[in-house]
Amino acid sequence: MASSLNLSLTDELREYVDSRTGDQGVYSTPSEYLRDLIRRDMESQGVVAHVLAGIGDIEHGRFAEQSILDIDNDDR
Repeated sequence: MASSLNLSLTDELREYVDSRTGDQGVYSTPSEYLRDLIRRDMESQGVVAHVLAGIGDIEHGRFAEQSILDIDNDDR
C-alpha cells in the first residue's frame, strides 16, 4: 500500500528536482525521482553492509584460501 510523504525543500533543491523531472528531465515526476533516489540509497547501504561484514570476517580470521579472482576463474 502506498502512502504519501510531505517534503519541504529549499528553492534551490526544488529547482534542481524540477530540472530532473517533467518533459526535459529524466524522470516523469518528482515522486518517481525521489523513489529512485531512495532505492539507490537502499542498494548502496546493502553494499556497505556486505563490505563491513567482509571486514569483520577478515578481522576474525574468517577468509577463504582462494581470492575472488580464483573463484571467478573457476566459474568459467
